[in-house]
Amino acid sequence: MTDERPILTSRDGAVGLITINRPTTLNALDVPTLLELERALGELESDDGVHVIVVTGAGERAFVAGGDIADLDSRQGLAHYLDFAEVVHRVFRRFETCDKPTIAAVNGWALGGGTELVLSLDIRIAADTAKFGLPEINLGLFPGAGGTQRILRQIPPCRARELVFTGDQFTAAEAVAWGLVNRAVPKADLMAEAMATAQKIAAKSPLILKLTKRTLRHGAEMPLGASLAYEQAMIGLVLDSQDAHEGCRAFLEKRKAAFTGQ
Repeated sequence: MTDERPILTSRDGAVGLITINRPTTLNALDVPTLLELERALGELESDDGVHVIVVTGAGERAFVAGGDIADLDSRQGLAHYLDFAEVVHRVFRRFETCDKPTIAAVNGWALGGGTELVLSLDIRIAADTAKFGLPEINLGLFPGAGGTQRILRQIPPCRARELVFTGDQFTAAEAVAWGLVNRAVPKADLMAEAMATAQKIAAKSPLILKLTKRTLRHGAEMPLGASLAYEQAMIGLVLDSQDAHEGCRAFLEKRKAAFTGQ
């Protein structure tokens, strides 16, 4: 893709697609790109016709190869905290807390901020040639866009610490083995696999997807006793929806459910 816009959006039925479109910089993230990414997410999130959001990178080489190193070198602490760090944390958290399921289609290098973005998305499908890593330690930095905190919560802590301390890259196969990525597929099949997964999820009730994602997200941040009580309350809320009863009736009547999001 060679469109001038750093972020492209499109629709395929109930699936929204966000493409990070800076292939000449390996889709590196800077503040303008992050702000456009936030805008694109808001646009798809507010569209009731979109049930699932897929994120990928333009070009053959990278998903997101990280941040702009020259830009980082030009910054001092407080200005960085108030500018880039504030924006990247807000944007990645927006993806994490988005009520719609999100899918990463990792088409190439996902280093630094690229891995950190992947950590913020719900489902991760990678090309078998993709490479991941948190190499910031090699620059005298550490992962500062949520990487140190999210990776500790998603893979064994000893493995997470090794990756952060060494800055070593790792393959898609290793990411799958550690549970960081759902699956790796041939690169030629990546978008078809990601979109097929998205379409499968998009066929479910958008209301129930929203409430389910909230239950998973909030429950993960609670002690078990509190999370079970929260789940109990949320499933009761679900049973007040038309879609829950449509689904049950469709099963009993041996037909496909016609969900309306109500």
